[in-house]
Amino acid sequence: MKQHILITGATGMLGKKLVSALLEQGHSVSILSRKQKVIPGVKVYLWDVEKQIIDEECIDAADCIIHLAGENIAGGKWTPERKHKLISSRVDSTHLLYRTIATRPNRISHFISASAVGVYGDRDDEILTEESTPGKGFMAECCKRWEASVDKGLALGMRVSKIRTGVVLGKEGGALEPMAKAVRFFAGAPLGTGKQWVPWIHEEDIINIYLHLLEHPGYSGTLNACAPYPVTNAYLTKAIANELHRPVWPINVPERILKLILGEMSAVILNSNNTSVQHLLDTGFKFKYTHLEDALTAIYSHKL
Repeated sequence: MKQHILITGATGMLGKKLVSALLEQGHSVSILSRKQKVIPGVKVYLWDVEKQIIDEECIDAADCIIHLAGENIAGGKWTPERKHKLISSRVDSTHLLYRTIATRPNRISHFISASAVGVYGDRDDEILTEESTPGKGFMAECCKRWEASVDKGLALGMRVSKIRTGVVLGKEGGALEPMAKAVRFFAGAPLGTGKQWVPWIHEEDIINIYLHLLEHPGYSGTLNACAPYPVTNAYLTKAIANELHRPVWPINVPERILKLILGEMSAVILNSNNTSVQHLLDTGFKFKYTHLEDALTAIYSHKL
């Protein structure tokens, strides 16, 4: 069934590709943006989360909202001001959407929100399912508050889905670019112990997970969105190096150095998340890329 989808965060790496995929499948798409822009086939509505201003007409035609908006967690050091912005960009934007839905007639039946595996904190080798308890640290706290704000949509009678996304690997932007850059310049090395689990996912698969949820109206709740076989940081570094025909340094970058340079934000690369996606597989979703080497080959073959 074709739907009208309202998307926030549509100008990011994931958002742009999701818009294209939805249009290709025949869905209607509109977006919320801070600035007016021209996107073929897409209606653009304006909002300002900080000022809690929104063009309320954005929800009039929508059947579903896909909420991707949020400041980049790795976009700068975690000062108190930045921590506040990272949380408020997620929580306040959700509140603004729900306030609009609650006060204006609409037909929205499904609210799909991004989240992150960061909710689990640093868990070593523990296998993490959607039922695992939240972890400790700022990333976990940010995700907990984010998801709690999303869950308030249940009181509005909507189906609510939360996608706990892992490390997205893609052709442009995202986590792969800085990792590959170090390798290209012969500076590739495992980070910290190198034993921390990295729950990666190819960009095509994360897009297809969102499409999968739209096509299966019986599912709601929380889903881990990562490839079925997570790898360690050391394995990931070596796999990127093999793909780019570069060596890897035999000495790891010490954890203390990373913490000195990045401060608390070093958790982004040092936390270990051995994440299970059995729930997602049980919904019938089929991954295109289950093994890291296949995903990297597909990414870099498109760049040649």
